[in-house]
Amino acid sequence: MKEAVAKLNNYRQSPRKVRLIADAIRGKKVVDAKNTINFLIKRASGPIGKLLNSAIANAKDLGMDGDNLLVKTVKVDGGDILYRRMPVAHGAAHPIRKRMSHVTLVLAEQEKAKNGKQKTKSKEK
Repeated sequence: MKEAVAKLNNYRQSPRKVRLIADAIRGKKVVDAKNTINFLIKRASGPIGKLLNSAIANAKDLGMDGDNLLVKTVKVDGGDILYRRMPVAHGAAHPIRKRMSHVTLVLAEQEKAKNGKQKTKSKEK
């Protein structure tokens, strides 16, 4: 089974905030994921939307069917940390950690069942 991968490295937002968007689109069809991203009011939705479009373009280059794509995995890892200092009372300084994220998005073609219908994954909890 073919997979299309797109990566976004050193995105200047903390992974904890970016994971909110990643969790919203994980396991969805590409069309549904695009709609979800368009209506989310988060700063990370713009770059993740661009990353999704890049993964779709990569999939088309690999000869995959654009209508039959599924967001297989979205992984958000911590990247570099910029360390800064904030001056506080009595000549002291508190650390400020400006975090970055590495986002990896993988698209896969949706499997077809034997009867010709598409197989959909059901979320089990």
